[in-house]
Order: sequence, then C-alpha cells, then structure tokens
Amino acid sequence: MTSKPSIFTPVLIAGAVVILISFAVRASFGVFQIPVAAEFGWPRAEFSLAIAIQNLAWGFGQPFFGAFAERLGDRRALILGAVMYAVGLILTSFAVTPLEHQLYAVLVGFGVAGTGFGVILAVVGRASSPENRSMSLAIATAAGSAGQVVGAPLAEWLLTLMPWQSVFVVFAGLIMASLLALPFMRAPMATKAALEESMGTILKRALKDPSFTLIFLGFFSCGYQLGFITAHFPAFVTEMCGPIMADGMLATIGVTTTSALGAVAISLIGLANIAGTLTAGWLGNHFPKKYLLASIYTGRTIIAAWFILVPMTPLTVVIFSVLMGALWLATVPLTSGLIAHLYGLRYMGTLYGIVFFSHQLGAFMGVWLGGRLYDAYGSYTAVWWVGVGVGAFSALVHLPVRERAVAVPA
Repeated sequence: MTSKPSIFTPVLIAGAVVILISFAVRASFGVFQIPVAAEFGWPRAEFSLAIAIQNLAWGFGQPFFGAFAERLGDRRALILGAVMYAVGLILTSFAVTPLEHQLYAVLVGFGVAGTGFGVILAVVGRASSPENRSMSLAIATAAGSAGQVVGAPLAEWLLTLMPWQSVFVVFAGLIMASLLALPFMRAPMATKAALEESMGTILKRALKDPSFTLIFLGFFSCGYQLGFITAHFPAFVTEMCGPIMADGMLATIGVTTTSALGAVAISLIGLANIAGTLTAGWLGNHFPKKYLLASIYTGRTIIAAWFILVPMTPLTVVIFSVLMGALWLATVPLTSGLIAHLYGLRYMGTLYGIVFFSHQLGAFMGVWLGGRLYDAYGSYTAVWWVGVGVGAFSALVHLPVRERAVAVPA
C-alpha cells in the first residue's frame, strides 16, 4: 500500500517564501501614495500612474518570464526577476520627478513578474502530485496574501522611522534575500508526451479555443479590482472614513488614525484571503472551477456595491476588508489550475502569463483611473462603480467555459 504524497514539498515551501516577500513589497505601494505626493506637491495621478505602469509591466513581463523559465530554467528566471525588482526599487528611491518614478516602475513590474505567480505556480504545479495540485497552487497563492498581511503595515511602520526613499532600499534588500530559497526550487521535468509538443502547438491550440478567450477576458476584472484597491484604498480610507473613536476596538490594537486603518485594511484583506484561497483550492478539487470563479466574481460585485452605498466608517472598512479579502486571490489557483487542466503543465507558465496579461491590463486601468478620476472629481466613486460593473461581467463570462482537457496531459 503506497502512502499519499506529502503536499508540503521543498519546492512549495521555497516558492511560498519567494512569493510572500515579493508580494509584501508589491502590496505596500498604496501606502506611499500620500507621502510621495506630499513631498513633491504632485497630484494623485502622478504616483498612481507609476503604480499603474508597474502593473502593466508586470502583465507584459509575465508570459516572457514564463517562457524564459520553460526554456532556460526556473531559477534563472527568478534570479533575473529579483535583480530587476531590486534595481527598480533602488532607482525609485532616488527618483524626484514623476517621469523617473514611472520609468523605474517598469523595472519593478518586470521584477514582480519574475518572482511572482507565473514562474512560481508553474514550478509548484510540476512538483505536485495530481491529487495535491489544486491545493498546492492555493497554498502558494495564499503565501502572496500572507505577504500582503505584513507588507502594508511594515511600510507604514518603517515610514515612522525613516523617509520613504530608505524604505524602498530596505525592500530591495528583502527581495534579494528571497534568493536564498532558490536551492530548493527543483521541479521535475514534464512527461515525454508533453515534451514532444512544441510551445507553438500548444499556443495555437489555446488561442483557437473559445474557453481560453473567455478566461482571458474574465481575468480583467480581477486585476482591475485588486489594482485599484491595493493602490488607492489606503488613501481612500485615510481621506473618506469617519473618525476612529479613542475607546474603540481598533484603538486597542494601536489603530488610532485613518491612515493606520488604511494600511491595516490592506493587511486584513490579505489575512482573510489566506483562508479564502485555501478554501478555493480545496473546492477546486471537488467542483467545476468555472462555477467557482463565477461565484467569486458575483460575491465581489455584491460586496463592492454594498460598500460604496453605505457610509464609510471604521466598522464598514473592516467588514469590507474581511469579505473582499476572502475572495481576493481565490481566483488565482482556480484560474491557473483550469489552464493546467485544459492545456497541460509543460507550458503552463507561458499560457498563464498570457491570461495574466489581461489581469494586469485591468490592474493598470484600475490604478490609473483611480488617480485620474480622483484628481478630476475629488472622489473615487466613479471608478469604484466601474469595478462593480466589470466584476459582474466576469461572473457571466466564465459560465460558457468548457472545462475539458484539450492537450496531452503532463
């Protein structure tokens, strides 16, 4: 009688560490909105555009890093990504014009691509047994949420000790330290049948499949909502939330200002999503992934509509953060697992990277529109309602996906 393979492989643990650090830094950028704009007297749109470009560069870079990893090795891709990430952060610490921030954001975005989901999930997927794959992908994704838990509060705390420029340098050091996990990133090769199919063959098969197009379109709203909230929610809460009572629950944990509440809100989203993502991974082993994805987008749509319709108070911020957080990255293991199921594991990184580009187009629009419409109207209301609309669209567009394998299994 053979024992069931362990889900916690060295590859999964190492990959989770890399994603945790990468996403801790990435999730903190919204905390810098007000300090950077205040120092230089910029309108909100300037730094927002830098974050938007970062998200777009992440999207552009993801399929290229996926292909790079599949051709030249996962660890080489991760090293290249970490170096670009760290260099981008250090250069940003010296930036004094909007153009410099926006230019260096390209390096940071490519760095996130090289140390994020596209490369890591493909490695974890190959290293996992079929019965553990959905849950392994969920655990790696949840590590990104764990990074979000610590990233924004860490940035907020460091800003009380040093200028924002020094915080970026500290973060660059953390990114380079993540490379200590690389010796454990050894995943088995794909099967002989999968290796015999070229990347071009698989790409043509996927691009001709209407289901791939639907998945691509549906991932747009995920990026829009995550990009907007990560970049703008701390500032949104800081400026629009009702007062925090001195004797309230939040004050007992050190949250006495709306600025601190904005950072904690991002942390709460990440904390709730650890449970939400792990639940999504478990459900993905038992139910059709397309229906789970449609349900997640429906839930996000309802939660976002409720939040903008009620007065913003510390309590509604906490409720929203927990509810939205439970659905935050739950789409990632389901979407990546769906791609692996449909087209095999050999070129999963490249195919997921292409779909993820749609996600990052959405993130670019969410971040950029957030800053642009705020400067125009002094409010985030319009861009928030756009997010509600695209969420409803994604809920519908996943329903026609045909969830059946069309590639040689890896």
